[in-house]
Amino acid sequence: MPDDSTPTRPRVLVERHLPTPPAVRGSASLYLTEATRQGITPERKMLFVGQEPASEHVAAALRVKPRDAVIARRKQFWADGVPVRIATSYFRVDVGENTRLDGEGFVLPTLQAAIEDLGHTFGGATETLTARPATPGEADLLDIPGEWVVQILRVSISTDDVPIHALETICAASRHVFPIGQPDGTDQF
Repeated sequence: MPDDSTPTRPRVLVERHLPTPPAVRGSASLYLTEATRQGITPERKMLFVGQEPASEHVAAALRVKPRDAVIARRKQFWADGVPVRIATSYFRVDVGENTRLDGEGFVLPTLQAAIEDLGHTFGGATETLTARPATPGEADLLDIPGEWVVQILRVSISTDDVPIHALETICAASRHVFPIGQPDGTDQF
């Protein structure tokens, strides 16, 4: 029998649409736009901006060697005061060093505008979902001991076939739903 004196953590379900609609992707903040449309009070905090060694999956996405330096921009997000996700934007050093992409704070007016200002044109993206146990650090930040996360890796490629941006979003699995849509005319009954 649960102890009635123990406060219950609220269950918050945040939608994360796949593929990400272009209007949301190009907004000032994907998460703030999504949460506001869902009637959720969003919060965000920048956790880290700087260079770090690329993990194997980020290195493969950005076409660099594992452990090569990449620029990381890591943020944490809350919905109605509950931690729901951690998102890290990764950029190749040759793409983002000494630009707004490696500057402190949030990139204004938008990350999309900063990338385009560097002369890159969007060519396409893939989004891959992986369900897995949370790492100890993720479990601590998201307050989900013993739970799973859904890792979404979105890799955006320029029209010049250069991987410009890898966005890794770690979602508390118990606090998200993932509506997945198909572009009109591309599917069958």
